Amino acid sequence: MRRIVILGSTGSIGEQALDVVRRNPSRFQVVGLVAGTQADRMQQQADEFNVEHTALGAEAAEQLIREVPADIVLNGITGSIGLGPTMAALQAGRTLALANKESLIVGGDLVTGLAKPGQIVPVDSEHSAIAQALRSGSRDEVRRLVLTASGGPFRGRSRESLRDVTPAEALAHPTWDMGRVVTTNSATLINKGLEVIEAHLLFGVSYGDIEVVVHPQSIVHSMVEFIDGSTIAQASPPDMRLPIALGLTWPDRLANAGAPLDWREATSWEFEPLDSEAFPAVELAKEVGRARRTYPAVYNAANEQAVEAFHAGRIGFLDIVDTVRDVLEVHSAPDELTLERLLEAERWAREQAEKVIAARAGR
Repeated sequence: MRRIVILGSTGSIGEQALDVVRRNPSRFQVVGLVAGTQADRMQQQADEFNVEHTALGAEAAEQLIREVPADIVLNGITGSIGLGPTMAALQAGRTLALANKESLIVGGDLVTGLAKPGQIVPVDSEHSAIAQALRSGSRDEVRRLVLTASGGPFRGRSRESLRDVTPAEALAHPTWDMGRVVTTNSATLINKGLEVIEAHLLFGVSYGDIEVVVHPQSIVHSMVEFIDGSTIAQASPPDMRLPIALGLTWPDRLANAGAPLDWREATSWEFEPLDSEAFPAVELAKEVGRARRTYPAVYNAANEQAVEAFHAGRIGFLDIVDTVRDVLEVHSAPDELTLERLLEAERWAREQAEKVIAARAGR
């Protein structure tokens, strides 16, 4: 039986993780729960699963991780606030089931430097798919990674047609039910840009060998192309319980974690190239990833600030990525990455983003 701490227990990832536990009580014991603000819901969860240790907020999460014996920490927190808990889990020697991509992206070398081989298990459906496909060959047999993207609610739209997109339209994702920030990031494809950086950090593949392809059905979650011309794809219905279950049981599989595809039904899958003119966030992310140091933290923080401004009606949809680019253009990164410099870069990025947003709002 694996002892689990769930961070972000009241969010989408946390709720689905608890559903996996609920259906497999002999496999897992939840020993700790952490939520952001929904204390009442977290207490309901604690009562159902007989969890003694609970906490509110990221700082309290770090203390809980250090004090509560556990095998796995599932980090389902949204945003870079998950960095501290990610580092605490690695330092405590826990296996980290990582759904909080921002903490790896922002932390970069600080996080990868703490992780032992195999200590981080990806929970994002794309990176879980790659991890599964990579078991088909050795690392030196990999030619490239192919991340799939649904294309979000605006697939096929030109850049100009996106100028008057509303927040409600941006939240109408055709496949996944996610929170406001992640759903908006999927609409701008910032989320896919973050996933490209995450793939590089997790698997050590160069940015030139990581591609993004649009696959609106969200059935093929990602692929690995090998040097002999073979491509191994992981396919399953869009249900996060499968990669969550893998994160909790890796390298083993959990029976009936998700429903399989019904191969008796006629179906078609589409794959399209990414329109980088309408959605420049992915190419921008590759530039940021290559620059390393504090640039990914600035990319993420400026975006979070811009997303909030968009939903507040202060800027338009296209201004989100444009704001991120404007902030990056004036950023000067330190030569050496430390946690203090990282946090300072995030603070600076949010302040600088606010200046850019104010200027755009006053146009």
